[in-house]
Amino acid sequence: MPSNDFTSLVNMQERVCEEFATRPVIGTKRNDRYEWTSFADLGKRVDAFRAALSKMGVERGKKVAIISNNREEWAVAAYATYGLAAHFVPMYEAQLPKDWKYILEDSGAVVLIVANEEIYQKTIKFMDEIEHLQEIVCIESTSEDYSYAAWMSRGEAQPVPSLEPDGSETAGLIYTSGTTGNPKGVILSHDNFTSNVNAVNEVFPRESDDVSCSFLPWAHSFGQTAELHCMLSAGCSIGIAGGVATLMDDFLLVKPTVLFSVPRVFNKIYDGLQKRMADESPVTKFLFSRALNISKRKRELESKGMQSLWVNTQHGVLDQLVFSKVREKFGGRLKYAFSGGAALQKEVGEFIDDIGILVFEGYGLTETSPIASANNPEHRKFGTIGVPIPGVEIFICDEEGAPLPQGQEGEIVIVGPNVMQGYHNLPEQTEAAIFDLDGKRAFRSGDMGKIDDEGYVKITGRFKEQYKLENGKYVVPTPLEEGLRLSGFITQVFVYGDNRLFNTCLVVPDFEACKKWCAENGVNASTPAEFAASPRVRELIGDELAKYGEGFKGYERPKKWTLLEDEFTIENDLLTPKMSVKRRNVVARYKSEIEALYA
Repeated sequence: MPSNDFTSLVNMQERVCEEFATRPVIGTKRNDRYEWTSFADLGKRVDAFRAALSKMGVERGKKVAIISNNREEWAVAAYATYGLAAHFVPMYEAQLPKDWKYILEDSGAVVLIVANEEIYQKTIKFMDEIEHLQEIVCIESTSEDYSYAAWMSRGEAQPVPSLEPDGSETAGLIYTSGTTGNPKGVILSHDNFTSNVNAVNEVFPRESDDVSCSFLPWAHSFGQTAELHCMLSAGCSIGIAGGVATLMDDFLLVKPTVLFSVPRVFNKIYDGLQKRMADESPVTKFLFSRALNISKRKRELESKGMQSLWVNTQHGVLDQLVFSKVREKFGGRLKYAFSGGAALQKEVGEFIDDIGILVFEGYGLTETSPIASANNPEHRKFGTIGVPIPGVEIFICDEEGAPLPQGQEGEIVIVGPNVMQGYHNLPEQTEAAIFDLDGKRAFRSGDMGKIDDEGYVKITGRFKEQYKLENGKYVVPTPLEEGLRLSGFITQVFVYGDNRLFNTCLVVPDFEACKKWCAENGVNASTPAEFAASPRVRELIGDELAKYGEGFKGYERPKKWTLLEDEFTIENDLLTPKMSVKRRNVVARYKSEIEALYA
């Protein structure tokens, strides 16, 4: 079992690199195969790059920034920075140069590491524009002046011992995506990170031969803590995916036992299997439906502490006959999956579980390092975000910060060693987010939720997204959007009704699904513009909205809607790098379409 007594990320990295020296830790895809770095070699590379950073002038308290997708060099740079008691500041390749510049200026970074020459050319001007930026290192460059390889050689030649930071010292700044305004730098200490790592190691079963296929960005707190730090801490391996587009091929090569993902990916699995079954033979459809029903029955019995020999026998046969073939698409070894970043639809979670992949949904924010609560093998209930992790307390509070009775809805407030140190250079926002709760340092999450009589926490929405209709009814749009997106014909949906008589929504259809449906139903439409203009397609989408919105309250159901021709993306500034919708930007961009729905 993994240790749960790490005192800093430096202490953690050095201990595991010694303990698991011969085991593979990070796999990199080259020429359609994975090459693996051992823990011992990772430790040597961290040592070399730590010395290189020291030669660049990095010392205790200085900031080292990086613009890169997940890769071995990302991990090396992070742990090398920690080993100088310096602070690591990650950014996304997908961010705009103006965001990179803002973060570099705000953080005070003295060194910037970039993934490739393209980013290097976009950022080299920052050396003249940002006074404190002293060096830019390019990972994929061959330059003797600024390449990662050249600096590694310099570091190997003049080693520098690591420093053991105090737990209260800052380990890094993670900038929130900024759905409104500029990103905020969340200050996280070594205690913050290791409290999460130690808690995860205490409640989740992992062995050193477990392996993940990494595609969640480590620049985001969920990917960084839950996958990079937690997997490393247990001596596990991480195969780095080539990207979302190659993910299914990468699964077959890495053969992961663990999956770290967000609901959007699970929704795609759910949607993809439903669509695939629609094209299968009646016999295959029957077997798939029967296998799902038996899995559900087995799960229901187990939730009551019961078993049935007949149900277990059927489940064993059907699982091997049907679901094992589904799991083969993920490499054939996937045992369990962790979902975070947003609420997972209960129906989707149960479906993934029923095909033989245990799903553990958790909850947290960048400000809580990030994990605050999670389902685990001992406490698991679909439709909830589980129970607080060891060392953490969760309260449901009113607007004044006073705890509410069990079962009442209010703001989720988090207390524990995972709570951030504050927002960088934003004392007023720090003071607004952190308050004293009966002598405990408590964080206001901004999320709405409640705790049931068994202690499970359920999210009901975000206060910032909540709005009031003209009739005085409050609406939280995100759960409604998640429900509507379960339709196989809908990719994205945006529910709106702020201070209006009723709800409307903007719908981005699944263009491939619509194209296939049109061909099968004699509808002359094959492009986004033609779908938007087609009465038959509009009727189809209207039926889907009615079907998947059937469980909504009357005032929550969108009364009118329109089809969009373009998806929300990072590039058009409608999504953050972590794929959250920038609601204010969507309203501004589609103002005329929204107004037309209310005309």
